[in-house]
Amino acid sequence: MTTMMEEKRPEELTERLSQEINEELQAELDHTLDESDRARIKTEVKERLRKELERRKALEEKRRRAQAKRDQEQFTRFSLNIRAQHIILAVGCILLIVTGLPIKFHEAEWAKLFFKLVGGLQVSQVIHRIGATMLIAVGVWHMLFLFTRAGRREFIELLPRPKDILDFFQNIKYFLGFSKEHPQFGRFSYLEKFDYWAVYWGMVIMIGSGLFLWFHNTALGLFPKYFLDIAREAHSDEAMLATLAIVIWHWYNAHFNPGIFPMNFTIFTGRISKERMMKEHPLEYEQMLRAQDNNGSVVESAVEAPSSAQASSPEEVENV
Repeated sequence: MTTMMEEKRPEELTERLSQEINEELQAELDHTLDESDRARIKTEVKERLRKELERRKALEEKRRRAQAKRDQEQFTRFSLNIRAQHIILAVGCILLIVTGLPIKFHEAEWAKLFFKLVGGLQVSQVIHRIGATMLIAVGVWHMLFLFTRAGRREFIELLPRPKDILDFFQNIKYFLGFSKEHPQFGRFSYLEKFDYWAVYWGMVIMIGSGLFLWFHNTALGLFPKYFLDIAREAHSDEAMLATLAIVIWHWYNAHFNPGIFPMNFTIFTGRISKERMMKEHPLEYEQMLRAQDNNGSVVESAVEAPSSAQASSPEEVENV
């Protein structure tokens, strides 16, 4: 009998202890907090918040330092010559678009309002011709630039190659989800090359037809009237095509693309970060590393920079 009671005693003690703990816990929960309890809890919460804020601040500082280190690793992508060409090209094109569209749609109410704001149709025509002069000037400047060593180097890089076709189809596969590999670009992607050569075509049409319209009396003395009519239609249609290409194609690829939004400053600063270089121009980056190994010195860039026309490049390079 005594043995059986001794065997039951630990179980009873455990049960009784558990019951007492529950009763004390319930009493503690039912207990109204006094000032000391509130002060203790307030102190503990403040301490936990302080530690959490310090932890987050340390993480943010770590990220900032890492970003600063990446930003310091930059390469020269565009020379001052190229950047100056692009600025003149960009300003000239904007003036032509802003003043040209109201002339094309002169009967529209918004066009009439525009003429009133700028001081009349004649003022708009003068501004338009200023933009045309800038376009002609940068065209001549760029052609002279191509005779320099840097210009020839850029021109060779911008020539279309069979790899551009392969890159195009690889990009389509990548966007459609059929491939996880993005095409590997060198100094210029096929998108940038398209931009560059599109400017050539546009300049030939716009400058040629624009000179016919500007000096129409001289043109009529040398050519039949239908030459002037053709020039007017070509100038109008090509202007609309160029406007859409710049606003939709070029501005999106150069500035509004989610990967570089809201602005790509490379065409203005001439610099591109190591991170972007490795991502957007990996083949050029590898070429630069090989050159660095061969020369035993730091190489800032594979080439000086693309031509003004190239400035209208899309993805990558931070252009326009």
